[in-house]
Formats: sequence, C-alpha cells, structure tokens
Amino acid sequence: MTAPTDARLTTAAALDGFAAWVIRSTASRDISLTTASTLATLDRDGPQRLSDLAVREGITQPSMTALVTRLERDGLATRGDDPGDRRAVVVTLTDAGREVLLARRTRRASRLADLLDQLGPEDRAAVDAAAGALSRLTRIPVDLSRGAS
Repeated sequence: MTAPTDARLTTAAALDGFAAWVIRSTASRDISLTTASTLATLDRDGPQRLSDLAVREGITQPSMTALVTRLERDGLATRGDDPGDRRAVVVTLTDAGREVLLARRTRRASRLADLLDQLGPEDRAAVDAAAGALSRLTRIPVDLSRGAS
C-alpha cells in the first residue's frame, strides 16, 4: 500500500464526511443500521452462516444471534441447518426482508434525489460525473479485520 497523498487524504476526508452526512440526512427509524446492513448482505450475497455473517458485519456472534432472532421473529429472515455442517446455522433473507430493504432503499434514494436537486448545475454535473466511480468504489471488498477509526 502506498502512502496517501494530500489529494487522496482530502478526497478520503470528503467521502468520510459525505458518508456520515448521508446516514444522518436519510436516517430511517424503521430498522437499525446493523439490521439494514445485515439484510443487505443477505440480499447481495445470499444465505450466510451465522458465524460468517457476524464477522462480515463486525459484531460478536452472540449479538448476531440476537439480531437473527429478531429478524426471524419479524419474518425478515429464516435460519436453518447448514447442509455441510449440521452444527452450523445458515441465515436466509425472506421475501418480506427483501421488501423491507427495497422500501428503505427507495425512501433513501428519493430523499437523496431531493437533496441533489438543491445543488447548482456545476455541482450537480460533478456529482453525476463521479457516480460511476463511487458505485465501483462500493464494490471493492473491505477487510473488516483492519478496523476503522
């Protein structure tokens, strides 16, 4: 890994601030960020072992067990045996879980579109030009074991 340049640090700081602003500006009280992230992981990557899901979401296994219990109670996910290891639990997103995610994404996108409408033409063009790169950035695998500050 190369040392960050001043421009890279400035861009990274702007992205960090933007991410925090998006979370605050489009906050939804329907489900927690951890719940939303867990549902999104299941939607994007398919059924997951509970232990793997805990690692991916950066929470302890007991916390993930409690979360999955709530998801199951609310009909958003199911748990079952892992066919390869009967001791392990596999968590699967339900259709109701997918609907909750879709509704949440739609509300957030609508809120962000309203906020984008408040930008001037030059800033809007710059955001539009960056959209593809930002989308690709979100698909880069992240090593959660490195931690964040």
